[in-house]
Amino acid sequence: MCGLSGEIRFDGAPPDLEGLDRMSAVMEPRGPDGHGRWHHGPVALAHRRLKIIDLTEAGAQPMVDDELDLVTVFNGCIYNYRQLREELSADGYRFFSTSDTEVIAKAYHRWGVQCVDHFMGMFAFAVHERRTGRLILGRDRLGIKPLYLAPSPGRLRFASSLPALLAGGDIDTTIDPVALNFYMSFHAVVPPPMTILRGVRKLPPATVRVIEPDGTSTDRCYWSPAHERADRYAGLTENDWQELVLDTLQAAVQRRMVADVPVGVLLSGGIDSSVIVALLARAGQHGLQTFSIGFERVGDREGDEFEFSDIVAREFDTRHHKLLMPSSTVLDGLDGAIGAMAEPMVSHDCIAFYLLSRAVSEHLTVVQSGQGADELLAGYDWYPPLADVPPDRALEVYSGRFFDRDKATMSTILQPQWTIPDDAPRDFVAAHLNRPGADTALDRVLRLDSQVMLVDDPVKRVDNMTMAWGLEARTPFLDHEFAELAAAVPPALKLAQGGKGVLKEASRKVLPAQIIDRKKGHFPVPAIINLEGEYLGRVRDALTAPAARDRGLFDPDYVARLLADPNRHRTPLGSNQLWQLGLLEMWLQRHGVG
Repeated sequence: MCGLSGEIRFDGAPPDLEGLDRMSAVMEPRGPDGHGRWHHGPVALAHRRLKIIDLTEAGAQPMVDDELDLVTVFNGCIYNYRQLREELSADGYRFFSTSDTEVIAKAYHRWGVQCVDHFMGMFAFAVHERRTGRLILGRDRLGIKPLYLAPSPGRLRFASSLPALLAGGDIDTTIDPVALNFYMSFHAVVPPPMTILRGVRKLPPATVRVIEPDGTSTDRCYWSPAHERADRYAGLTENDWQELVLDTLQAAVQRRMVADVPVGVLLSGGIDSSVIVALLARAGQHGLQTFSIGFERVGDREGDEFEFSDIVAREFDTRHHKLLMPSSTVLDGLDGAIGAMAEPMVSHDCIAFYLLSRAVSEHLTVVQSGQGADELLAGYDWYPPLADVPPDRALEVYSGRFFDRDKATMSTILQPQWTIPDDAPRDFVAAHLNRPGADTALDRVLRLDSQVMLVDDPVKRVDNMTMAWGLEARTPFLDHEFAELAAAVPPALKLAQGGKGVLKEASRKVLPAQIIDRKKGHFPVPAIINLEGEYLGRVRDALTAPAARDRGLFDPDYVARLLADPNRHRTPLGSNQLWQLGLLEMWLQRHGVG
């Protein structure tokens, strides 16, 4: 929902309003229903609105609260805003809208930076105190909504997307060598505060930053669930855990129906999206719109999973839309997805989500989606090998399966100026795994993946691709109460049945067995699983373009070796090494970097 941007000056100069307007214009797809700008003294704020809650102009942003002397811009949804409104009204606060944006402002006035502890939802916001000159930036617990920062002498700019900051101008667009090493080794994940560009940072999830008028700032990290066996769950049976998982997820999906417009579901036919449909039906939702995407078969590769989504749609009597994409659309989808990426992302799912979102946006503006279950409940194939591993060997086992390359290999494929003296990605992962608050090797890795990988891969992917079409995606598995429960589930129950065992058994209470016992699926895009034809041509053109030669990221012999045999060289997770290089260069060139 929406796109925000802003600038605060620390040097006495006025904000660059023309630059702010350019930033805001880039985010029009995120908020096609309205736009606004506010400025006073050293602060300027802008907003692009997608109307979901309070469809009147009373909900427009930037929202100025003259009584409290606060100005707010906000991206996301506070699902418990009605309850908070009642609580704040009882405390004497008067409301002029029915929006969740106003609830954020009142909640900040009432509780200060602790306001985020009261929010259930996904959010990135900026609140400006006109009396003190302070600016407060906040981001939700699991980083569902992004917030990018461009610090420079005397000024800070911020926006919901990195390309918006580039449009504002005056950004250091040189490649960050440490971030490049993360991209090439940590399966394309670049953790906050870094981005691939030196001049752009990102606010970490679960963080509130208070920025003073002189530019100094303080951070409050307000959430990190314990991955331990909590006393309050002692004595629970397997069935007790299953019931608890299902009940907590039921509350999460119901919470995400809060809207003044209809809400649908992206239905892949896998367990995660199917159980969302089942729980909504159990709660009495009728006429629910569901959407599945498929692609034309290429050779012996199937391009859809309609067989399974059809079963769910029939079982729960949804208004189902099967969206079959001809192969001719995939190339356009590739170009569009790269343009929509706030940062380079190698997953082929980006293209599927981009095309799916384009089609769904013709019907609805809000959908629920099943992202997050695998990272919270051990659904990927790199988790089972951690079952009997001592905690002090978690790094060894995890890096061997998840990392694309080790440091020694990196030094042979990057040009010398882009290598770094230390092993920053491995050191980062080691430090995260060694934090207190996680019992087992699996607990430590799930905490890392849910707080880092999940945020800067699947979650970012869904936000970028859906918001490119003004479509708001809500993710009930990323409800923070569900995430806290998942962190406490005993590892053996998560690893059962090849992963997500506790969810699979819980789902048997509401789903047909064919959905639970099927082979794990994905968003198949056959036309680009193996690089050939026009898709290989795009990668070759990007890697041999003058901009790529001038940038000189990769060893020419390595690039030539990959281009000579495009589909042979794979990472430990099976990703195409050539695609990883080509995607980065296509993104940099598309966004005018070099």
